[in-house]
Amino acid sequence: MKKLSTLFSPVTIGTMKIKNRIAMAPMATDFAEGDGTVSQRLIDYYEARARGGVGLIILEVCTIDGMSPYIPRTVGIWDDSFIPGLKSLADAVHAHGARIIPQIAHPGPESLAPLFNGSVAVGPSAGIMNNLTRMKCREISVPEIGDVITQFGEAARRAREAGFDGLEFHAAHSYMLAGSFLSALRNRRTDDYGGDLYGRMRFPLEAIRAMRDRAGKDFPITMRLSAEEQVTGGREIRETEYIASLFAEAGVAGFHVSSGVYPDLSWRVIPPTGTPFGLNVKSAAEIRKAVPVPVMVVGRIVDPGMAGDIVRRGEADMVVLGRALLADPDWPAKAEAGSWDDIAPCIGCGLGCVRNRESGGDMTCIVNPAVGREAEMEIGRAQKKKKVMIAGGGPAGLEAARVAALAGHDVRLYEKEAAPGGQFNLAAVPPGKQELCKVTQYLFRQAQKAGASVSLGVEVTPGLVAEAAPDVLVVATGARPRRPSIPGADGGNVFTAHEVLAGTVDCAPGKALVIGGGMVGCETASFLANTGDNITIGRTEVTIAEMTDAVGADMFSEGRELLMEKLRRKEVRVLTGVTVKEITADGALVEGKDGEEAISGMDYIVLATGAEAVDSLSAAVSGVGEVHVIGDAREPRQVLEAIREGSETGRKL
Repeated sequence: MKKLSTLFSPVTIGTMKIKNRIAMAPMATDFAEGDGTVSQRLIDYYEARARGGVGLIILEVCTIDGMSPYIPRTVGIWDDSFIPGLKSLADAVHAHGARIIPQIAHPGPESLAPLFNGSVAVGPSAGIMNNLTRMKCREISVPEIGDVITQFGEAARRAREAGFDGLEFHAAHSYMLAGSFLSALRNRRTDDYGGDLYGRMRFPLEAIRAMRDRAGKDFPITMRLSAEEQVTGGREIRETEYIASLFAEAGVAGFHVSSGVYPDLSWRVIPPTGTPFGLNVKSAAEIRKAVPVPVMVVGRIVDPGMAGDIVRRGEADMVVLGRALLADPDWPAKAEAGSWDDIAPCIGCGLGCVRNRESGGDMTCIVNPAVGREAEMEIGRAQKKKKVMIAGGGPAGLEAARVAALAGHDVRLYEKEAAPGGQFNLAAVPPGKQELCKVTQYLFRQAQKAGASVSLGVEVTPGLVAEAAPDVLVVATGARPRRPSIPGADGGNVFTAHEVLAGTVDCAPGKALVIGGGMVGCETASFLANTGDNITIGRTEVTIAEMTDAVGADMFSEGRELLMEKLRRKEVRVLTGVTVKEITADGALVEGKDGEEAISGMDYIVLATGAEAVDSLSAAVSGVGEVHVIGDAREPRQVLEAIREGSETGRKL
């Protein structure tokens, strides 16, 4: 375990003195009030991260134009009426010794204005499509550019008056208004605000000048930049080094280095499970050589040792943690104390922080259901100590055991298999998913550390429950693969994805048909597929048959994007909008919009058609005061719901 003295040494950005080299990345929460004012929920969320030891918090996007909201419950900074709420937030963070700066932006093409007030979003050029509204923007006029520049200046003044320590100017990812102007991918103007590098820089330079004029030249401005846009026609590292030096000359006090662009390469912006750790570090190191101001770097920095190494080697002056601080707000304090095994791991799954928001739910985290619920989810000591018996050592059962033990209960967990984790262990088998096992390892370790007794290789039966006589029984016995009622589904060459990933069936190289194109089906297909005629392992050709119009629809968008790329590279054939009518000896009969089609020549068929709950206990036991059925035993879903139910159950016992 490396020493982290450099990571926890102070650093200065402009006039802003920061106690350590760890910053929190700006992440949209939707925790503000509907009118843009700061809510108590938002304060609790950020205060938890400040309390956990982070040096600098970069507040999520604060919108400078009330007619152009970034998200439904955007944080507003377009009017002086927001200053008191913003000051309360800044004061709460300052109370724990952290600094805080808002990320200030005009959403531009990414504005939700068409949905909220019927106006058309603006961009540097016409025709840029918003992924959410699916509507194209119009070209902003030169007089309107002047109005927006004024809005940036006034927002900076408000940030200072609210007690913030500086601000961040978002100009990355060919995204929002400033980033769109700066990128040749979106800026197709032929006037003074486009045409060449200097034309594209004019808008952000004028915004910087306005912010410095209104907030004061001693109020530090950091700038988020994409080091490399990494698509044809996009900006490369050498150009970014040059423009960063010009922005530094214009008064930018520090840079926040990211990469990628929306929507073409969004997985670089929010890198999912299986992507490289520290994927922007090399680029940040190059930019650091080119500018005389501090450089921060973001992107899959989750390990304290790696974070410390980045700073120690001078590749960046600060590391920026995003989802890692959702998973564990106390990451900095635990890292400094050397308690690395106690850090709740971020695995880059995106299920709670991204997909849940995309689906209309709250931002959360699979390993930390308390995100956005910090006040209500605080674990307190139980008024009455209970004897708690938990059947099942998957994620739901382990989390229930951890929380209940922390609350002071006498907790005994039983798992029928020789190892904890349940079906979630199989999720770590497909290529690039191995880090998922960190969740099970963490929960198992923390349940025991909290005082829960864990017995492996022991199945809970009604007799064992009667013998143990618990006050509370928690049934977390998971689910089993569901075999659909399709003729031929019980054939000798028909296996479940569970069996394939567990290695209990022999799937030699050949041709495989995967029925079901959700996340499980797609990842199983990726696991099976080997392109090319490899003389050692042979060749496996995989076809996916999915009844809906899209595969991987239950995944978060950036993770799906990367998985689809893998499937294309492995030459996996994807059939959508087809219903399997019958499974035959060498394939299946499917029906789509063009009628029936026979898929033949398959060596085996893999079923990825969902799961069914396993609960033989709750109705069979008697004499137990409380019985709770949680996770997949209650209803097969994803690990997000399983751990959340385990956490909530452990708290309410």
